[in-house]
Amino acid sequence: SHTWFWNVIQNDFKTGNIDLEGCMRLLEKMQIPFDEDHVKHIFRRTVDKRAGDAISMEDFRAIYRALVHRPEYAELFRAYSSDGVTLSDTQLIKFLVKEQFQAEADETTALEAIMKYEPIDEVRKKRQMSFEGFMRYMRSEECSIFKIQHRTIYQDMNQPLCDYFISSSHNTYLIADQLMGPSHLWGYTSALLKGCRCLEIDCWDGTNNEPIVYHGHTLTSKIPFRSVIHVIDKYAFMSSAYPVVLSLENHCSPKQQEVMAHYLKSILGDKLLSSPIGGEVDMTQLPSPEALKFKVLVKNKKAGTIEESMLRMDEDNVGETDDLSDSDFLSEDEDSDDTIPLQRSRSPTKRRADRRASPPPQKKSKVRKGKIALALSDLVVYTKSQKFVSFEHSLMNQKCYENNSIGESQARKLLRYSAKEFISHTTRFITRIYPKGTRMRSSNYNPQEFWNVGCQMVALNFQTPGTQMELQDGKFLDNGGCGYVLKPVFLRDRNTTFTPNNVGGHSKPMSLSIRLISGHQLPPSSLSKTNKADPKVQIEIFGVPEDQARKKSSVVKSNALSPKWNETFSFNIQVPELAMIRFCVEDEVSLANNEFLGQFTLPVMSLNTGYRNIPLLSREGIKLESASLFAHVWYY
Repeated sequence: SHTWFWNVIQNDFKTGNIDLEGCMRLLEKMQIPFDEDHVKHIFRRTVDKRAGDAISMEDFRAIYRALVHRPEYAELFRAYSSDGVTLSDTQLIKFLVKEQFQAEADETTALEAIMKYEPIDEVRKKRQMSFEGFMRYMRSEECSIFKIQHRTIYQDMNQPLCDYFISSSHNTYLIADQLMGPSHLWGYTSALLKGCRCLEIDCWDGTNNEPIVYHGHTLTSKIPFRSVIHVIDKYAFMSSAYPVVLSLENHCSPKQQEVMAHYLKSILGDKLLSSPIGGEVDMTQLPSPEALKFKVLVKNKKAGTIEESMLRMDEDNVGETDDLSDSDFLSEDEDSDDTIPLQRSRSPTKRRADRRASPPPQKKSKVRKGKIALALSDLVVYTKSQKFVSFEHSLMNQKCYENNSIGESQARKLLRYSAKEFISHTTRFITRIYPKGTRMRSSNYNPQEFWNVGCQMVALNFQTPGTQMELQDGKFLDNGGCGYVLKPVFLRDRNTTFTPNNVGGHSKPMSLSIRLISGHQLPPSSLSKTNKADPKVQIEIFGVPEDQARKKSSVVKSNALSPKWNETFSFNIQVPELAMIRFCVEDEVSLANNEFLGQFTLPVMSLNTGYRNIPLLSREGIKLESASLFAHVWYY
């Protein structure tokens, strides 16, 4: 491997020693992910031994080894290599079967790994793997803690829509807070690129008969409805082929609703689903995500039945409206209690008092009666918004294509007192949960408790980082990141006896053991002048109440480059199919204060066993290219 290394680097040293810039360029050329702070520090350490700001080939080799040759990898390599220099294909198979629990590993598996990861030609030709190849393999996606099989769509996509958890966003047009923040098309672009499949569009009458999108009664900026639909047309199916639902919070007059219908039809064209697939009017069951691939569905109130819409298909009904029945319009628009009118008052306490004293401004009376333009109403097929009255009422009267939106506070009461009825409801009807209107700073609620009762669309503020969004991102990493995750059988069966507080016969207990071995190139503390931090790791399980658990590692002092823990954590999980696991790395600033360094959250069922690297993401969900944890995972 010595000669291989010199051959790779000698060109860069043709003109003599290299500086820090040259050193980083060379690491990039060798495809070694690195953190600048760490490389700077190792470079300084090397250069400080003597005068000057440049390093020789020998120095570079030392820096490379300090960064790349991790002792925890070397130990594993030596345990399986007979000469400590290479692994034969049979030794590699032995490692994969025994340590990585890849029972099906065979010669083909081993050769594929050697071909893909071994950089030294003569070793590769002999069907062997050097330590250089081994450590590249250990660093790869294949050795990630997230099962590589779950990075593609592997679930049955032919079940009815209500059988899936669906990635959903709330107030998608906001990129800051609910009151003053800018409304921005980027909200839609970024949510769609993240695989979000249910977007919210808050529509109001604008000037010149152009409907606008913004957070009503607030000072958020306004964007044309037309532009939002253009963005959706462009990005809807870039990260997933499965259907996108546009949840319209519609405050427009019938005249501008017609304009909305026109834009939806003219901009989305064939992508817009405007009549039942296959022309079937018999609607006893929702179609599947597979059957609705590349389609955009409109979720809005609807006048009359699908049959009536179908009969109107060929007529020109411009200007026609219909009154929505009282039951549809008992209250404000479904989620408009999430649009709190602003009082012009200075102090927060006064504003609270005002809100109690003065009723919110009445909607214009014509919208009050609930007139809907037939042109828009007719575009609603499988996602008709229906006011939620009670579980009993839904069971008696609701059709499978009618969905409810329930605010988080009401939903929390329902799951506390009638979890069984709640689950029975979500086995039949798509249910959307949205944050309460008092979350002025666009904070989020914990989505887990609503997934636990089978709610399909648990809408979060995608623009707000935090544990809630990390759970959302982690859950929808599953099934190829397509935005649809099949619910466990006990949340799909209409006669289920499962409830989160009484899992009964639905528990498939898992005994999970995680040995946290080490960290590598963790982000230094913001307080460190060099590359230091005092890292500790928190491992947390989210799931049904009895599975909630949190364990903490010890703190490693003043080492972010290669902290070692070697601590084992055990968890007993009753309902692994609903459980999420979150690894969070923090810098202990003081006993009372920790600084977030990185995290990774994934479904427990997507955990890989064996020696695994855990990638780390920033607060904003961006992958930290060079940082990771190393752990051994085992469960039965």
